[in-house]
Amino acid sequence: MARRRRGKIISGWLAVDKPLEITSSTVVNQVRRLLDAAKAGHGGTLDPLATGVLPIAFGEATKTVAYVMDGSKSYRVTLKFGESRSTDDAEGDVTATSDHRPTRDEIEAVLGEFIGEIQQVPPKFSAIKVNGKRAYDLARRDEDVVLKARPILIKDLRLVDMPDRDHAVFDVMSGKGAYMRSLARDIALRLGTVGHIAALRRTSAGPFAEGDSIPLQELLEMDPEAVMEKLLPVETALDDIPALALTEVEAQRLASGQPVGLLPVVKRSELGTSVARDGIVCAMLNDRAVALAEIHGGEIRPVRVFNL
Repeated sequence: MARRRRGKIISGWLAVDKPLEITSSTVVNQVRRLLDAAKAGHGGTLDPLATGVLPIAFGEATKTVAYVMDGSKSYRVTLKFGESRSTDDAEGDVTATSDHRPTRDEIEAVLGEFIGEIQQVPPKFSAIKVNGKRAYDLARRDEDVVLKARPILIKDLRLVDMPDRDHAVFDVMSGKGAYMRSLARDIALRLGTVGHIAALRRTSAGPFAEGDSIPLQELLEMDPEAVMEKLLPVETALDDIPALALTEVEAQRLASGQPVGLLPVVKRSELGTSVARDGIVCAMLNDRAVALAEIHGGEIRPVRVFNL
């Protein structure tokens, strides 16, 4: 006998404002249980000591999670000078101290060095794998963890406040894979001192913004039907992907895994053939995503089909 699927078939996105001292996975599980959803995931982990925008994908939206994780993210970062920590945030043990405190002019003079594509060594307490094991598992066992520098993109970095001599607050926009804990650590070292993140808040993740996010506790106190009305469409995560408009017949072919001809589709779209040949496109029927597809020769071939 076939095993019965647990939970309701729900597809879409919710932007949740994650509170302090809770894991991203716990937030997902709480919201999934609230809606009795069969399938859910999130669009980028936030550490327990971080707050802010945590996009949660349900059902078919989980097929688009990678596009949120690959997108730009914005943060409000509070750096505390004078103490380095084993985790590069307030949770870890103090590993070094310094009496030096940089001035505003000194800080602003070095920020340009951290904008653009830079090399960054991830924190030892991170999910990166070392010889098949998570770095944080090795670090917790006091094993030597050596992580290699890797290229990351910092799109914008601005000093917005210095509430006292021990703290500096920054607004950061980054690309995929950038660690704010490493950024704070490296800025402090460049300034001739040590430091760690005292507070971290994600203000946007891809198309999901802080102003559109619902505080977790408020969400959990809502009626599930009211929460369902807040659900954003699967296509929300695909705003930056070129779209191709399909006819009903073309949509049926693509949804069944068959390719469709490129030329008539491109002629109906605002997309030029040269642009359409670059990477993934989103095949649409009216306002609904049918599939993520690739261009091969004169054909549009489905990569991920949405069963909406």
